[in-house]
Amino acid sequence: MEISRRSLLNTVATGAAVSALPLRRARAQAKPVIKIGVLNDQSGPYRDTGGTTSVVCTKQAVAEFASQMSGYTVEVITADHQNKPDVGAAIARQWYDQEGVDMIIDVPNSGVALAVAGVAKDKNKVHINSGAATSDLTGAQCNANIVHWTYDTWMLAQSTGGATVKAGGDSWYFITADYAFGHKLESDTTDLIKAAKGSVKGSSSYPFPGTTDFSSFLLQAQSSGAKVLGLANAGGDTINSIKQAKEFGLTMDIAALLMFITDVNALGLDVAGGLHLTESFYWDLNDKTRAFTKRILPQSPDNYPNMDHAGCYAGSLHFMKTINKMGVAAPKASGRDIVTAMKAIPTEDDCFGKGSIREDGRGMFNSYLFQVKKPAESKGKWDYYKLVQTSEPAQAWRPLNAGGCPLVKA
Repeated sequence: MEISRRSLLNTVATGAAVSALPLRRARAQAKPVIKIGVLNDQSGPYRDTGGTTSVVCTKQAVAEFASQMSGYTVEVITADHQNKPDVGAAIARQWYDQEGVDMIIDVPNSGVALAVAGVAKDKNKVHINSGAATSDLTGAQCNANIVHWTYDTWMLAQSTGGATVKAGGDSWYFITADYAFGHKLESDTTDLIKAAKGSVKGSSSYPFPGTTDFSSFLLQAQSSGAKVLGLANAGGDTINSIKQAKEFGLTMDIAALLMFITDVNALGLDVAGGLHLTESFYWDLNDKTRAFTKRILPQSPDNYPNMDHAGCYAGSLHFMKTINKMGVAAPKASGRDIVTAMKAIPTEDDCFGKGSIREDGRGMFNSYLFQVKKPAESKGKWDYYKLVQTSEPAQAWRPLNAGGCPLVKA
């Protein structure tokens, strides 16, 4: 499909300013340009979990790193993939082939992410995924051109699902978004439930995107006799599912397997209070996360950063650190070489602290199980979480040899 340049690009250049010299001389002295493309949902159900705040966080990383750029500048461009894999893949091809994009970041929606990962492999460019959840990105469909930064379905199942099972939630019914992410999240959680000798009473898949009425699925869940309603969805769908469950007086425990602080804000503490959820970043976790958030809020005052947004900042920062080490020509020559170098360099940033990137492309950081505060417990704006449990990388993520990634040597 053809996508016009005008519809795709909203370009903001950052880095050293061009001096006020005659045009011919300025061109002669122009620095090489590295391009980062933020590809995400800017108009649909994931617009708050990613959207413009992901763009803000990517630009923040570029602005902070500008003084360290060794002989190059960085431009950030953006586009809306509309939650359609064919649209996302077409944008990625045009960006890589015609627009000189060196790295695409964010890409929530697992179907779109898998499509873009395939394009990155074909074009030998870099894809850093922050917004998609499917653990297949570092499993059966992993490749040498991608890094999966922020979270995945295996981690969510182990943390939120595991806590629910330990609390006595041994029988489940799933409401599942009918695409790669929803099915993988249900599958990974089902494996955990069965390993704990629990049971799954059933599931309902619904068309994504476009479903807003979950009443029939909630009635099926209630009639199943299961103790736990597992929500294998995200963003606006999770918000609507929880709101409607509360309105119907659902007596089941709700396990929101992927939920962001932006979703909690949309629901309000009177509805979301008491729920458990897992993120790998929380703005109020420590002094560094608070300092990062303070830098972001002037540009995103109504949408505090969540783990997806933080991953766009941290992933972009590590990409630029790698370019400084390898040289500005490296990403133009081989995305695989850049990703290999990214894996060899320890990661460190204000959002995730110290970490690493594993052989299969999995970013290795702590994950955190939180409980949403009740209204009376909150002390102010966006003060929403109580820390329940910290999982260090070895416990938070799927074992390296268990994912089926072809890059992993036996």
